[in-house]
Amino acid sequence: MFNASPVSPSGSPTPSPSTPAATPSFADLGLCEPLLRAVADLGYTQTTPIQARAIPAALAGRDLLAAAQTGTGKTAAFALPLMQRLQSIESAGGSYRVPRALVLVPTRELAAQVAESFTELGRHLQLRSTLIFGGVSPKPQVEALRRGVDIIIATPGRLLDHINQRAVDMSRIGILVLDEADRMLDMGFIRDIRRILAGLPKTRQNLLFSATFSEDIRGLAKSFLRDPLAIEVAQRNAPNELVEHSMYNVEQSHKRAVLSHLLRSAGWQQTLVFTRTKHGANRLAQQLEQDGLTCAAIHGNKSQGARTRALADFKANRIEVLVATDIAARGLDITELPHVVNYELPHVPEDYVHRIGRTGRAGCTGQAVSLVSRDERDRLRAVERVLGRAIPVAEAPQVEARAPEANVERRPSAPQRSFGRGGHSGGGNGGGGNGHAPRRGGAPRPAHGGSRSGGQGHAARSFGPRGSQAGGRGGRSGV
Repeated sequence: MFNASPVSPSGSPTPSPSTPAATPSFADLGLCEPLLRAVADLGYTQTTPIQARAIPAALAGRDLLAAAQTGTGKTAAFALPLMQRLQSIESAGGSYRVPRALVLVPTRELAAQVAESFTELGRHLQLRSTLIFGGVSPKPQVEALRRGVDIIIATPGRLLDHINQRAVDMSRIGILVLDEADRMLDMGFIRDIRRILAGLPKTRQNLLFSATFSEDIRGLAKSFLRDPLAIEVAQRNAPNELVEHSMYNVEQSHKRAVLSHLLRSAGWQQTLVFTRTKHGANRLAQQLEQDGLTCAAIHGNKSQGARTRALADFKANRIEVLVATDIAARGLDITELPHVVNYELPHVPEDYVHRIGRTGRAGCTGQAVSLVSRDERDRLRAVERVLGRAIPVAEAPQVEARAPEANVERRPSAPQRSFGRGGHSGGGNGGGGNGHAPRRGGAPRPAHGGSRSGGQGHAARSFGPRGSQAGGRGGRSGV
């Protein structure tokens, strides 16, 4: 059972009077007919727990402090009430084509995914949204802002560039959403966020969504939320129970050979492999290609086009292995991804949970395999403390170490033209291109997700993780 409780001005939650035993349908939440029609068009009727609690409170104008695991449907939990409130203001003769809502996200992939959700859910409304992030030319963004928009979905660094260039009017923002706020803090966006908040109207609705209620998140929430409702639908850092965990004790020099053997002998398809560094991701992807596997790497230094192509190829099964840094740990939406491999354990143990959250979704089981060398023992113990249990040890296959081929690392391409303060040299808001020191990666999402997969439909579907439906493996991808 999840917890939902108001938060006092001090930031401490007070008990909630009741918690519903079952989630209602979207028709029970007070949403307007155009939004209900859009949800029905997508094939969903039943809400997820975060949607059931967040949507009515947001419609009522409450500030929210909401914690939910990735894939629980939180995009729809803020997008639906946000658009309904804006539509009612428009119908009442309020401001039009001046930005009135701002959604801040940590990475450009997540920004693209959120923007797509707004497009799908707002298909029967006359609202305009625009996407603002780094790694691409700012000119189309400036032109879109000049034409007039209602909703801005943005990463902090590039938005601050537009603000400094006086290319965007933030004086009428009435609703602010911080999505994956914990990741934004991890990536070092706190100063940018505070600068953006300082330029917004003081009277506004604030919705903060985070995977955890850490002390840093509570401190940020206390600084700008007003009497928020706290909603927590999963235990902090709780792992997905549908994921089977295992680990192999492997010397660092044997990891590549063991991984190649596992991929070949088990016939794994669509395997997501995590490394700690961008250089390591590039090198491993090239080495796996030399082993005869179709592979691509994705990280913050890749161009937006390269990242989008790699994700599209992976989702379409044109490549077998996608090697990623932790920038991909949040928001990779791939229906029924069966395997995640930790080639190297993460620096931050909580990131293990975010990595494995890419599998075991939509009611499907998944496997999380870790290759652990001697120098990673401390990291392993930290991960197991987060999980609350030991990871079972499997017997590693007997393979010979493979020496890396010389000069497999290609030289990086020339950086892109800078824009604003310090520019976005190739990395954009996901990989250290905002004129700051390089930031740890966040959650890439494909720019164009949402595919139909085979399988049998059901009468009541849960509008949660993309590709999910209650009790089934097929159906339309959601939010």
